[in-house]
Amino acid sequence: MLELAEEADVPLLERVRFCAIYASNLDEFFMVRVAGLLDQLDAGIDARGPDGLAPGEQIDAVQARVLELDRRLHDCFDGTLRPELEEHGIRIVSLDSATESERDEIDARFRDQVFPTLTPLVVGLGRPFPYISNLSLSLGVLLRDPESGTEIIARVKVPKELLGRFLPIGEDGKALVPLEEAIAANLDSLFPGTEVVDCGYFRVTRDADFTVSDEADDLLQAVQDEIRRRRFSEVVRLEVAAGMNPKLRAQLIDALRLEDREVYDVDGLIDLADLTDVVEVPGHADLCYSPWTPVTQPCLQGEDEEPVDMFAAIRQGDILVHHPYDSFASSVERFVEQAVADPDVLAIKQTVYRTSDDSPLVPSLIRASERGKQAVCMVELKARFDEEANIHRAKSLEESGVHVVYGIPGLKTHVKAILVARREGDRVREYVHIGTGNYHPKTARLYTDFGLFTTDPEIGADVAEMFNFLTGYGRPAKYRKVLVAPTTMRDRILEEIEATVEAQRAGEGARIALKMNSLVDAGCIRALYEASRAGVRVDLNVRGICCLRPGVPGISEKIRVVSIVGRFLEHSRVYAFQRGEETRVLMGSADLMPRNLDSRVELVTPVEDPGLRGELLDMLERCFAENANAWELDSGGAWTRLSRPGAERRSVQEELCARHATRAAEQLAAATG
Repeated sequence: MLELAEEADVPLLERVRFCAIYASNLDEFFMVRVAGLLDQLDAGIDARGPDGLAPGEQIDAVQARVLELDRRLHDCFDGTLRPELEEHGIRIVSLDSATESERDEIDARFRDQVFPTLTPLVVGLGRPFPYISNLSLSLGVLLRDPESGTEIIARVKVPKELLGRFLPIGEDGKALVPLEEAIAANLDSLFPGTEVVDCGYFRVTRDADFTVSDEADDLLQAVQDEIRRRRFSEVVRLEVAAGMNPKLRAQLIDALRLEDREVYDVDGLIDLADLTDVVEVPGHADLCYSPWTPVTQPCLQGEDEEPVDMFAAIRQGDILVHHPYDSFASSVERFVEQAVADPDVLAIKQTVYRTSDDSPLVPSLIRASERGKQAVCMVELKARFDEEANIHRAKSLEESGVHVVYGIPGLKTHVKAILVARREGDRVREYVHIGTGNYHPKTARLYTDFGLFTTDPEIGADVAEMFNFLTGYGRPAKYRKVLVAPTTMRDRILEEIEATVEAQRAGEGARIALKMNSLVDAGCIRALYEASRAGVRVDLNVRGICCLRPGVPGISEKIRVVSIVGRFLEHSRVYAFQRGEETRVLMGSADLMPRNLDSRVELVTPVEDPGLRGELLDMLERCFAENANAWELDSGGAWTRLSRPGAERRSVQEELCARHATRAAEQLAAATG
């Protein structure tokens, strides 16, 4: 993300967006990963990984690396992007750079809009240090009583959740004033009769991970209790503005009971995740990626402006959609909408891990229940950072008569599946959608994900049994075609790798090509090492964490690992195993991580239609040919940006956009004659 923010060929506002994504990702890293290390440290657990580092040593190494990267981030934003934004009329106005008229407008906006929302809290004089919520930006203020000379400290929360991080000023609203600076310029009005000696900005990050006991009798109540406890969880990072008054800094560290290894001095704006507000300044589409409109596949095109009959289309053959290139609305949403309206549909069952408030899928289930259909929704309450939203959705569904299941206390339900049972003559046919991503219309325009529609009776029976496992009691020992975690998936993946090794040893052509978000599972990594030693070519596209080391002599010389980070978030999981003339291709919700294989309900399905299998394999080959936004992992664990001077530029995302746009143009030409 940081390298893309520094990349001159990326459109300016997209570079700003990458700065924001970097900062947001780092927040989550501290809330989850670093929080886990601090928990180990507090508990006296010396859990060393293969690198031999103790938790305290890891935390120190994290601090050094993060401070180094933060310097790069602020050098990029303040040294390059901010001046370029000003050249295009977008100014981030500090108090030092504001003109007299701008300062007057800032003061007026403060009086009219900001002042009523503020609550200054003094520390001391019988008042305890205030609770500071996770990721909230604050001002620490050093005050002096002019009569007694006593110095005291106060805290003022910056209400950016209510007012936004930046105040737009000027006739066109393109001069943006950080809210904290508007407050700092008017502290006298918050503390009348006292002397404001100094002030500084700071931000607190807290442990945001939690676990729910396997013994919980009421999962909904247990999650709600944990969310409340999380508000008061331990601080894992304190960011302070560089040069903060030493007395203020020392009091903050002491009050929050922190060590130096948990304190980060920031030379620039704190919390650049809020730069998304800058990206959304209107009137600068030329500084962003050219807009992309998802297309509708030919088999999902209706006639005479009538929508296609989804059930008839799926009966004609399996359908594979690839978001965001293919439209989510004209495939997944239409599938559910038609199921709700169809009088022959008896039941609709769906999993919800993450979705949005404006998604039509949840209201569709409510309408289905109102029409007398059996509507079942498996809502994962423990979806990290979406717990409160999912609780609200679950209650709304339940109050409308939908059968809501909250999952299994010891497992997260991460599977992405919809099952529609439809009466057809004297039988009931099961229509299934299995995806690699969430049922979330916004991320379906930003994340690359696959979805398979099928009426395969064995896959339908497998998915039906999985839903019965989620809503009932018992655990199927085996499934017909699909792989389900935590029961069968790891063993079946290992069997696929072992079968490919045997094919190589038998003299058949053999290759493994996998695409996922993270590769962490030790058993799968050992099996891939064994495949490499047997001579199997192994190509891995791993966007995030990869604990496998490629290119190690005698261990992984036949393994290549690349990561693609570009305009869209690479999110799909595809597993391909070539054995002679046969290539077995699987897709679904699971990464190869212990948490996915042991602690989550996941589902991966085979793709058996030759044409659809070819599409998945074509996508994989494009990923491995990528040289525009690809990084390659070396045997030492370092990622290096691929640079091939003189080589044809290859971008899988640009190629797929062009391919789908051409398909849409051909459809339009055919329709208009």
